Amino acid sequence: MLALFGELVTEQIATYGYVAIFLLMALESACVPIPSEVTMLFAGALVSAPFLAPEQQLDLVTVALVGAVANLVGSWLAYWAGYAGGRPLVDRWGRYLLLRPHEIDRAYAWFDRYGHEAVFFGRLLPVVRTFISLPAGVARMNFWKFSLYTLLGCLPWTFGLAFLGYKLGERWDEVERLLRPVSWLVAVLLVAGVGWWVWRRVRYLRTHPPRPEEDPEGRAEEQQPASC
Repeated sequence: MLALFGELVTEQIATYGYVAIFLLMALESACVPIPSEVTMLFAGALVSAPFLAPEQQLDLVTVALVGAVANLVGSWLAYWAGYAGGRPLVDRWGRYLLLRPHEIDRAYAWFDRYGHEAVFFGRLLPVVRTFISLPAGVARMNFWKFSLYTLLGCLPWTFGLAFLGYKLGERWDEVERLLRPVSWLVAVLLVAGVGWWVWRRVRYLRTHPPRPEEDPEGRAEEQQPASC
């Protein structure tokens, strides 16, 4: 995502400033994989290196706060999408993710117990932070607690990246050249990891067929009266 969206992200921030930062960070938090790393790093770089976008005069604290608030707003969208769909959404689409009902039950119970910690620490992890709000809504986590832990998790992320961008602002061209190969490496590793997980899951499901009580179609057949 860094490699694919990096140039687009920097162009939008250089043109629209705080508005672009808000929209990009809100979308990233609403399950759209826009790299907040590039958004906040470049926004912080503009503070110390205004020559990157002479028409934009940005403030470091404002940049970080706009990013955090935008993340919160975007997380509300994902939360309510999960909340509206609820458990039926997971039951219906979970099989396409190679998940069985008892595994969904276990994940649901885990999130119900550790949801606060998951939301907070999930906001500090790349990729995970983009999607963590959706299961929080599915698990019907208390909205106000969800909002609090989301904001607390977003603040160190946005302030840290903005400050790092501020320190690297004068050397942004070097940073951009470094990010490109690293981002492609991360993308390759991510695709390889997903492929490995899918292969392992398919192999497991083939060697461990579902029990009758776990097979909705099987249950439906059992409920049908025998034909004469």
